[in-house]
Amino acid sequence: MIFEEEDVKAALLTRTGPAGDGIIELMDVPVPVPGPGEVVIKVTACGVCRSNLHMAEGEWIANGVPARLPLAPGHEVVGRVDHLGEGVDWLAVGDRVGVQPLWDTCGRCEYCLTGREEICHERLITGEMVDGGYAEYMLAKAPFTHLLPDEIGDVEAAPLFCPGLTAYSAVEKAELSPAKRVAVFGIGGVGHMALQFALLSGAEVVAVTDGEAHGSLARELGATRVIDSAADDAVALLGRMGGVDASIVFAPADEALHSAVEATKRGGAIVLGVNAVVPHIPFDQEKRLLGTVIGSRRQMNEVLRLAASGKVHAVCESLPLDRAEDALTKLKNRQVRGRQVLVP
Repeated sequence: MIFEEEDVKAALLTRTGPAGDGIIELMDVPVPVPGPGEVVIKVTACGVCRSNLHMAEGEWIANGVPARLPLAPGHEVVGRVDHLGEGVDWLAVGDRVGVQPLWDTCGRCEYCLTGREEICHERLITGEMVDGGYAEYMLAKAPFTHLLPDEIGDVEAAPLFCPGLTAYSAVEKAELSPAKRVAVFGIGGVGHMALQFALLSGAEVVAVTDGEAHGSLARELGATRVIDSAADDAVALLGRMGGVDASIVFAPADEALHSAVEATKRGGAIVLGVNAVVPHIPFDQEKRLLGTVIGSRRQMNEVLRLAASGKVHAVCESLPLDRAEDALTKLKNRQVRGRQVLVP
């Protein structure tokens, strides 16, 4: 255990601006001290999410994100419990744990009480409103800290705490079954996990993506068919197949949502996990458009069980903590296949 008066390293967002312009600095910070119901985690891996990029470049300032500067980004965090706050009796020092984007909620509103805590008005998001995992040590709320199965390594586990959870929640909303066909738009950090969870439902899964790198990843993961949206008319090809019963959209482009709406059968569901302009949707076709954001603690535990059994896995590459801004720049330039993970 490290003493609280010692300093450790953190990759802090010091100002918003273009990734690559020196907006993240590796700095000395004190080890956090846990209050009641909190734990200090020695971070061993932290995934790099596109939302980290949006925040770092100032796209969410109007929404109050980041909540302050400097701030350690990162919301898909794995590590070991280093210190326990008062009242935490179900975790032990040395436990391998993970923290997802949902850092804390009010616990008493209609959303928290009905299993929809991820849309709580008072939710706190890891690495956006409080310091996250771009650091050697991080503070977490014990009730939102998940024990990590021994079968999953630290680096491979980190992406489960955002892409894995977000994808799982989206697929659950799509209500798939072996008799259905689904199109997953965007085979990136989240999309490649959504594809795997969709396959577990027994449904026919079509991957719609652009470029050979993501297309080959979709094929490796078992997609029934891969459509390169940069070279082919995805709507026409899906139409020749009879359309799809559901579409899951993680491609950050308006065109992807428009294609998904057109390709989805009457009465089908379009699950949207990115910001996009919603096109005209004829009411008499009874198509359903559903937003989705991260997921609940119940879903997080289910994701961990599936990964521990080997049914899904995150495709990732690791980088040292001092290359945090390089990771954001690679993400911005679409040079990432799967997920990048920072290792302090």
